[in-house]
Amino acid sequence: MRRCGWVLAGLVASGCIRAPTIVMVDRATALEAQAGGSYDEVEKRLDRIGMAPVPVPLTPNQLEALGIAPLPLVDATGITPADHLDALLAKHCMGEGRDGLVVDTHRACHARTAPDDAALLERVNGARRQLWRWMHTVRPDVSLEALRQAWQKAHLQGVVCGGWIQAPDGTWSAKGC
Repeated sequence: MRRCGWVLAGLVASGCIRAPTIVMVDRATALEAQAGGSYDEVEKRLDRIGMAPVPVPLTPNQLEALGIAPLPLVDATGITPADHLDALLAKHCMGEGRDGLVVDTHRACHARTAPDDAALLERVNGARRQLWRWMHTVRPDVSLEALRQAWQKAHLQGVVCGGWIQAPDGTWSAKGC
Protein backbone atom coordinates (compact mmCIF):
# COMPACT_ATOMS: atom_id res chain seq x y z
CA MET A 1 0.00 0.00 0.00
CA ARG A 2 2.78 2.27 0.78
CA ARG A 3 4.31 1.58 -2.51
CA CYS A 4 1.13 2.55 -4.42
CA GLY A 5 0.96 5.75 -2.43
CA TRP A 6 4.52 6.66 -3.44
CA VAL A 7 3.84 5.88 -7.07
CA LEU A 8 0.73 8.02 -7.08
CA ALA A 9 2.55 10.88 -5.40
CA GLY A 10 5.33 10.59 -7.96
CA LEU A 11 2.90 10.72 -10.86
CA VAL A 12 1.18 13.81 -9.46
CA ALA A 13 4.52 15.52 -8.87
CA SER A 14 5.76 14.73 -12.38
CA GLY A 15 2.69 16.36 -13.98
CA CYS A 16 1.07 13.35 -15.50
CA ILE A 17 -2.15 14.00 -13.62
CA ARG A 18 -3.41 17.52 -13.48
CA ALA A 19 -6.73 19.41 -13.17
CA PRO A 20 -8.47 20.14 -16.46
CA THR A 21 -8.21 23.66 -17.84
CA ILE A 22 -11.45 25.59 -17.62
CA VAL A 23 -12.27 28.00 -20.42
CA MET A 24 -14.86 30.71 -19.67
CA VAL A 25 -16.82 31.88 -22.69
CA ASP A 26 -18.94 34.96 -22.20
CA ARG A 27 -20.35 35.10 -25.73
CA ALA A 28 -22.10 32.63 -27.90
CA THR A 29 -20.21 31.14 -30.75
CA ALA A 30 -20.91 32.41 -34.24
CA LEU A 31 -23.06 29.37 -34.99
CA GLU A 32 -25.13 29.86 -31.82
CA ALA A 33 -25.65 33.56 -32.58
CA GLN A 34 -26.76 32.75 -36.11
CA ALA A 35 -29.15 30.03 -34.94
CA GLY A 36 -30.53 32.17 -32.11
CA GLY A 37 -31.16 35.23 -34.22
CA SER A 38 -31.08 38.85 -33.15
CA TYR A 39 -34.02 40.16 -31.14
CA ASP A 40 -32.74 43.64 -30.29
CA GLU A 41 -35.72 45.42 -31.90
CA VAL A 42 -38.23 43.12 -30.21
CA GLU A 43 -36.57 43.58 -26.84
CA LYS A 44 -36.56 47.38 -27.22
CA ARG A 45 -40.26 47.37 -28.17
CA LEU A 46 -41.11 45.21 -25.15
CA ASP A 47 -39.14 47.57 -22.90
CA ARG A 48 -41.08 50.57 -24.27
CA ILE A 49 -44.43 48.84 -23.81
CA GLY A 50 -43.52 47.83 -20.29
CA MET A 51 -42.70 51.40 -19.34
CA ALA A 52 -45.56 53.18 -21.16
CA PRO A 53 -48.52 54.08 -18.94
CA VAL A 54 -51.81 52.64 -20.11
CA PRO A 55 -55.33 53.20 -18.77
CA VAL A 56 -56.67 50.67 -16.35
CA PRO A 57 -60.07 49.38 -17.47
CA LEU A 58 -62.69 49.95 -14.78
CA THR A 59 -66.35 49.05 -14.76
CA PRO A 60 -69.01 51.74 -14.24
CA ASN A 61 -69.65 50.36 -10.75
CA GLN A 62 -65.96 50.67 -9.85
CA LEU A 63 -65.91 54.26 -11.15
CA GLU A 64 -69.00 55.11 -9.13
CA ALA A 65 -67.41 53.58 -6.02
CA LEU A 66 -64.45 55.93 -6.56
CA GLY A 67 -66.86 58.88 -6.68
CA ILE A 68 -66.62 59.41 -10.44
CA ALA A 69 -69.97 59.86 -12.14
CA PRO A 70 -70.44 57.49 -15.07
CA LEU A 71 -70.64 59.01 -18.51
CA PRO A 72 -74.13 59.26 -19.98
CA LEU A 73 -75.06 56.71 -22.62
CA VAL A 74 -76.38 59.50 -24.84
CA ASP A 75 -74.22 62.34 -26.10
CA ALA A 76 -75.11 65.33 -23.92
CA THR A 77 -73.38 68.01 -25.98
CA GLY A 78 -76.70 69.32 -27.34
CA ILE A 79 -78.27 69.91 -23.92
CA THR A 80 -79.41 73.48 -23.47
CA PRO A 81 -79.71 75.33 -20.15
CA ALA A 82 -83.49 74.87 -20.44
CA ASP A 83 -83.01 71.10 -20.74
CA HIS A 84 -80.73 71.14 -17.71
CA LEU A 85 -83.30 73.16 -15.75
CA ASP A 86 -86.03 70.68 -16.73
CA ALA A 87 -83.87 67.83 -15.44
CA LEU A 88 -83.31 69.66 -12.15
CA LEU A 89 -87.06 70.32 -11.84
CA ALA A 90 -87.83 66.64 -12.46
CA LYS A 91 -85.25 65.55 -9.85
CA HIS A 92 -86.69 68.11 -7.38
CA CYS A 93 -83.34 69.91 -7.07
CA MET A 94 -85.08 73.12 -8.14
CA GLY A 95 -88.72 74.08 -8.22
CA GLU A 96 -91.08 76.58 -9.81
CA GLY A 97 -91.86 78.95 -6.94
CA ARG A 98 -95.28 80.49 -6.36
CA ASP A 99 -93.86 83.90 -7.27
CA GLY A 100 -92.82 82.72 -10.77
CA LEU A 101 -89.11 82.41 -9.95
CA VAL A 102 -87.06 79.24 -9.78
CA VAL A 103 -86.24 78.20 -6.21
CA ASP A 104 -83.38 76.01 -4.94
CA THR A 105 -84.97 72.94 -3.33
CA HIS A 106 -81.85 70.82 -2.93
CA ARG A 107 -83.14 69.28 0.33
CA ALA A 108 -85.71 67.30 -1.71
CA CYS A 109 -83.22 66.55 -4.49
CA HIS A 110 -82.91 63.00 -5.84
CA ALA A 111 -79.47 63.57 -7.38
CA ARG A 112 -76.19 65.37 -6.86
CA THR A 113 -76.18 69.06 -7.65
CA ALA A 114 -73.43 70.67 -9.66
CA PRO A 115 -71.64 73.89 -8.69
CA ASP A 116 -72.95 75.67 -11.79
CA ASP A 117 -76.60 74.96 -10.85
CA ALA A 118 -76.71 78.08 -8.66
CA ALA A 119 -75.48 80.18 -11.59
CA LEU A 120 -78.18 78.64 -13.80
CA LEU A 121 -80.81 79.56 -11.19
CA GLU A 122 -79.62 83.18 -11.13
CA ARG A 123 -79.57 83.42 -14.95
CA VAL A 124 -83.09 82.00 -15.29
CA ASN A 125 -84.50 84.25 -12.59
CA GLY A 126 -82.75 87.29 -14.06
CA ALA A 127 -84.14 86.50 -17.51
CA ARG A 128 -87.65 86.11 -16.10
CA ARG A 129 -87.51 89.45 -14.28
CA GLN A 130 -86.23 91.09 -17.45
CA LEU A 131 -89.08 89.51 -19.44
CA TRP A 132 -91.67 90.77 -16.95
CA ARG A 133 -90.22 94.31 -17.12
CA TRP A 134 -90.36 94.19 -20.93
CA MET A 135 -93.96 92.93 -20.82
CA HIS A 136 -94.80 95.88 -18.55
CA THR A 137 -93.28 98.36 -21.05
CA VAL A 138 -95.47 96.86 -23.81
CA ARG A 139 -98.61 96.92 -21.63
CA PRO A 140 -98.09 99.75 -19.11
CA ASP A 141 -101.83 99.80 -18.29
CA VAL A 142 -101.54 96.34 -16.66
CA SER A 143 -99.76 96.00 -13.34
CA LEU A 144 -96.44 94.16 -13.19
CA GLU A 145 -97.94 91.67 -10.70
CA ALA A 146 -100.86 90.86 -13.00
CA LEU A 147 -98.49 90.33 -15.93
CA ARG A 148 -96.31 88.05 -13.83
CA GLN A 149 -99.32 85.98 -12.71
CA ALA A 150 -100.60 85.64 -16.30
CA TRP A 151 -97.13 84.63 -17.49
CA GLN A 152 -96.78 82.11 -14.66
CA LYS A 153 -100.17 80.52 -15.41
CA ALA A 154 -99.16 80.00 -19.06
CA HIS A 155 -95.62 78.90 -18.12
CA LEU A 156 -96.74 76.22 -15.64
CA GLN A 157 -98.53 74.38 -18.45
CA GLY A 158 -95.17 73.81 -20.14
CA VAL A 159 -93.25 72.64 -17.06
CA VAL A 160 -91.76 69.17 -17.46
CA CYS A 161 -93.78 66.22 -16.14
CA GLY A 162 -92.85 65.48 -12.54
CA GLY A 163 -91.35 68.93 -12.11
CA TRP A 164 -91.41 70.41 -8.63
CA ILE A 165 -94.06 73.16 -8.32
CA GLN A 166 -94.98 75.26 -5.31
CA ALA A 167 -98.68 75.67 -4.59
CA PRO A 168 -100.16 79.04 -3.48
CA ASP A 169 -100.24 77.73 0.12
CA GLY A 170 -96.45 77.07 0.00
CA THR A 171 -96.47 73.27 -0.30
CA TRP A 172 -94.42 71.51 -2.97
CA SER A 173 -95.68 68.78 -5.29
CA ALA A 174 -94.68 67.10 -8.53
CA LYS A 175 -96.56 68.22 -11.62
CA GLY A 176 -98.82 65.52 -12.98
CA CYS A 177 -99.18 64.97 -16.70
